[in-house]
Amino acid sequence: MPIPAKSGRYSVFAIAREALRQHQGWNRAWASPEPKDRYQVVIVGAGGHGLATAYYLGKNFGITDIAVIEKGWLGGGNTGRNTTIIRSNYLQDPSAAIYNKSLSLYEGLSQDLNYNIMFSPRGLIMLAQTEHEKRGYLRTVYANHLQGVSTEWIEPARVKDLVPIMNIDGPRYPVLGGLYQARGGTARHDAVAWGYARACSDMGMHIIQNCEVTGVETEAGQVRAVNTSKGRIGCDKLALVVAGHSSQLAEMAGFRLPIESVALQALVSEPIKPCMDVVVMANTVHGYLSQSDKGEMVVGGGTDGFNNFTQRGSWHHVEETVRALVETFPMLSRLKMLRQWGGIVDMTGDRSPILSTTPVGGIFVNCGWGTGGFKAIPGSGWAMAELIANGTPGALSAEFGLNRFRQGRFIDESVAAGVAH
Repeated sequence: MPIPAKSGRYSVFAIAREALRQHQGWNRAWASPEPKDRYQVVIVGAGGHGLATAYYLGKNFGITDIAVIEKGWLGGGNTGRNTTIIRSNYLQDPSAAIYNKSLSLYEGLSQDLNYNIMFSPRGLIMLAQTEHEKRGYLRTVYANHLQGVSTEWIEPARVKDLVPIMNIDGPRYPVLGGLYQARGGTARHDAVAWGYARACSDMGMHIIQNCEVTGVETEAGQVRAVNTSKGRIGCDKLALVVAGHSSQLAEMAGFRLPIESVALQALVSEPIKPCMDVVVMANTVHGYLSQSDKGEMVVGGGTDGFNNFTQRGSWHHVEETVRALVETFPMLSRLKMLRQWGGIVDMTGDRSPILSTTPVGGIFVNCGWGTGGFKAIPGSGWAMAELIANGTPGALSAEFGLNRFRQGRFIDESVAAGVAH
């Protein structure tokens, strides 16, 4: 099989050079090869987590005989359907460690990948609109200080200074302050997937789209191959990184996962002039808000109240979320909705992820991120690569094993996750 040309380094000089020759010299950002008969590692899921896992396997461990297979198109699942929020102000120590690692990697990811992911550390506020919520966020501030995570409690006047369009004196849900993380913000979700894919392809890994897994072959308790719509692919190690479809893939391999799949919906308004340069989460009313680079107000809320695999929005959920936010952000009532969508998220009982070995030798699973998966992509990939390469978890993933559910060793993030974010 011929080796595909590398994409080349992006720079201002490359742009100038290609401008002079009508942009005829650009190579494809990533190759689309046919699968080989066998790979050292097969990763199922070409979203952010799967691609990041492949990238750090290559970068940190020199493992490049990898196929990343995707039943649809690259980044077409939750990676392309989220609301781009990035933060690390979680309560429990294991959560704070992996999310803070992720945030640290995000801060240098554009340079690392030579691809602009449009990381914007604009700051993030989690509003306290009840006394109970205020006490919870103050507890998180103290915990974050002990963990080395930079957060602070801010009073209502400071919240108003940061977000002038906010009504802090609402009759039902007045703003009592907020948990503020100045390092938090957003990034371009598609660019994160594209940047990782480009880097993986340049290392010689195969990214195989439109390749659905139909079965998992095992022998004597060890993985041997995956059967796909493009044929049988042998492997020494198999990583399942497919978010809401994790339980289905696990069933093919002969074991069960303690997760449930539900839809999470979001919408954006028509574009307007810049009016808000921070991310705000209002967890009491189950809503969050930011403004995109294109001027759209990005709105989201809680998950659906029933299990489903729907990747579309619903009118009753839009009404519920917008109604909850209008009191705090009155200007929303005057905007028109541009589009809405949904993604399939995988929820564990303690609202914390699973990065673990499984009952089948050579199979590893990365799932259960709920609705907070985008912010975790680099840290998740880093920890998962370490787990796959060594066969045992490292410090970042040690607490997130499947065995914690059997042992009752939960990592309860139901409060810090707020709207499951």
